[in-house]
Formats: sequence, C-alpha cells, structure tokens
Amino acid sequence: MAPQRFHEQFDQIQRSMPDVPLAMGPDDSAEFLYEKGVVLARDGEEARLVEDTVRTHFTAAPDLSADHVRRASPETNRTGITRIQVGDPSAGDRGGDLAVAHALRALREPEGRAGRRLISRNHVVSIAVNACPGDEPVPAPFSQGTNPVPAEDAHDPETAVGVLVIDTGLTHDYRADPLLAHVTGDGQVRETDGDGVLQQYVGHGTFIAGLVAAVAPNTDITVRNTLNDAGAILESDFGHKLFESVDQHGWPDIISLSAGSSNGRVDGLLGVDAFMRELRARGTLLVAAAGNNSSATPFWPAAYAGLSDDWADCVLSVGALRSDGEFGACFSNHGAWVRAYAPGERLTSALTGFASPVPYVYQHSTYDACRFGFQYACTCQYPRHTGLLSETRESTGGKADQVMFEGYAHWSGTSFAAPVAAGLVAAHMSARKERDPRTACRQLLSANTEYAEVRGAHVPALRPPTWRPVPVRPAVPA
Repeated sequence: MAPQRFHEQFDQIQRSMPDVPLAMGPDDSAEFLYEKGVVLARDGEEARLVEDTVRTHFTAAPDLSADHVRRASPETNRTGITRIQVGDPSAGDRGGDLAVAHALRALREPEGRAGRRLISRNHVVSIAVNACPGDEPVPAPFSQGTNPVPAEDAHDPETAVGVLVIDTGLTHDYRADPLLAHVTGDGQVRETDGDGVLQQYVGHGTFIAGLVAAVAPNTDITVRNTLNDAGAILESDFGHKLFESVDQHGWPDIISLSAGSSNGRVDGLLGVDAFMRELRARGTLLVAAAGNNSSATPFWPAAYAGLSDDWADCVLSVGALRSDGEFGACFSNHGAWVRAYAPGERLTSALTGFASPVPYVYQHSTYDACRFGFQYACTCQYPRHTGLLSETRESTGGKADQVMFEGYAHWSGTSFAAPVAAGLVAAHMSARKERDPRTACRQLLSANTEYAEVRGAHVPALRPPTWRPVPVRPAVPA
C-alpha cells in the first residue's frame, strides 16, 4: 500500500506541537490542518460579535454547548487577531472539529460588513505544504557542485540586495560552505535527536539560502528560524512572527517564504492579513512558494498574487518545474494565481556545512507510482527508500533507510523554486542597478521569453543561466 504522507506528517506535526490539539479539514481529504476548538476573529467589535453570535447559536442547538465559548487570548497581538474558544479541544478525533464547523456556520449569514469575513479556523502554516513535502533530501556528491552553479557576480556590500529568508534556521556549520559566506541569521534550534540523527526539515533554510546565494551572489541574506518545529506554526502565531522578523531586521528588498496553507477560501489567511497589508504599503517584494499539493486550490500567502493588481505588484507566487525545466513538477500547485515557475525538482544546495558527516533516517517511503498520476520518474517514486513513519513499517520490522549527509543534497519542492525566483529578481536588480524590487520583478517578467507547459497551459518559466537541466527518465517500474 502506498504510504499516506498526510497522515504520517499529521502525527509528526502533532508531536512537535503537543499542547495544541489539531484537526484536519475540511474532511479526510486533508486540505489543511487547524487548531481544534478555536476560531480567529479581528480584535474589538468584530471579536465580540463573533463570540456573542457563536454563543447564541450554540445555546439554541440541542447538540452543542455554549459553556466553552470564551476569549482564548488577549487583544494585544500586533496582528489584530483574537483566538476565541468555541469547544472542548479534547473532544472528537483528528478528522475534524464539529464545534469549529458550527461556529463558522453561525457566522456564515451574514458574512459581515460588505462581505468582510468575520471568522476563520486557526490553520497550521507549514513548510511541508499540506503537511506533505515534495520529497526528502538525497545526498549529493561535493564533486558535482551545486545546481544552479554559483553565478560569477561579485558581492559588493554597498549595493548588495537584502533578502530575508523566513524558514528553519541555519545549521551550525553552514559557514564551512564558501557560498554562504555572506549569510547571517538564526541557528537551527535542534539539529539532531538523542542518537545524533538529523531531524526532519533540518537544513531547509540553509538549502534555501544556498540557492539564493548561487543565483544572486550580490545579496545579503538573513535567515530567521520561524519554522523550526517540524516546519509548522499556527496561523495566529505566524502573523506575529512575520512582524517580529521585519522589526528585528528591517523591511528587506525581498522576502523569500516557502511556507503557507490553503484554507478553502479565496480571500487569504485572517492571521496574516495585517502583515500582508503592511507589506503592500512597503517597498518589499514577497516571493512565495505556491505549494506542493498538485492542486489549483489557492495556497496562502502565495495566492495573494492573484487577488488583484495591487497584490500582484508586491507578491510573486512561484510554482516548480521538473528537472528538465520543460513541464511542471508533479507536486507543484498551479492555476491563474501562480505567476511564474522556476526549477524546483532535484536542485542541489548545501544541507549542512562540511564539519562532519551526519546521518539521516528517511521518514516517508516512496511510492510504486507517482501519487499525482504523472508518468515520469518523479520524486514520488525515485530514488526508492523506506521511511520510518510510513505504513510499510509493519512489514519492514520498523526499519528505515539511513543515509549520511556531508554537505550537499538534492531536494525538491516549490520551497526551492521560490528562492530561485527570488535570486533572479535580486540578480536583475544588481545587473540593472534597479533599487526597487517590485519594479525589478515587473521588468524580469515582462522581458522573459521562456515558457514551460503546466497542465496544458504555457506559463512563464524563470530558468537561471547557471541552472543545468537534468533529463527526465521514464517512470520506474513498480
């Protein structure tokens, strides 16, 4: 049986957030994760309206209880969002939360002032994207170098483009790679477990920083460790952490973000709304991963790029091309809200430094065939390995494949297509001496003459000059 990655990742994320009971929604199709027993509303009058409306609705319903309806957080969060408890978080199973569903239904009519949304689930924002990574990293020989190959531009502190990467932290020995000489930021909170084995997603932020630095050497890259816990954080906390990042480092030229969530709606995440509105008022460009769900469902905050021309000017949403650069990768999200695609399959960058080899145990087993129905040797099925969390553990005696990382890795996901595109914008700024990243992004897209095919549509393809395409192999026989 093919491993059910979402359910495997659900357990992994729940262990990393033991004090936050989670549910999956909107049903077992698992479009997103969210906090059980809690909804979000804007502070002040709207929060009071939500609380009163839900309490009245629950009081009139024989199968619901209004006893748990109360404010769950003070009105002090800079995001302007309040958590309201509407049910017992210990009730029910992980397949959904009836209390939250009924609370949302209570505010459905009317939707609010001029269609303004008043209530939301508290979604889990994750670098895994729908809790399912594009794949897990594979060791890459040092002799083959990185892909993209580092460009030859020189680093100039006076003109370097500022790039803020909001992700996992940097591995402790990242400076052993000369490519990362101009990278600063937070360290990974915990790299290995008690047995010295590299934990899942460790190196994600380091890998991304290496991609930006390779495509655009004239950059000053700062990495924040906002997403250390299995690459996941609650929406209500994420908005606050985004503000913390820019408060600490200032608003950069470019933010590279490889995280998000779908929410079953087309108007964004309530918990990051305040940050996104301030971003729009600034000059910063947000380059955001489109997600690895192989879906056209909007994925936030990348999908802000498709809301209106105002948002398109300040958000570049990026999908992933497969290793030959000619078609979309099997896992990549797609749709009109994805503005461009960049290489995102089997890229090569630094996972750790080179101080000493470190073991990694695979968490997910590969599939017998592409889980999204594609007919090439994609990362769903190749290279083959058995993972610790997968359902196959019963037939393998709980054993999983282990590898050693000594610096570089191959890794796939829109997580990595986004920083490639961010690097291209930064490189364009340096080459054209353009100080406005949004102007540079418009110029880059309008001058682009390369296209790829994604789901039958011809889409803008941003391929770095130093990126080396890898021929696509036929599907691996089961």
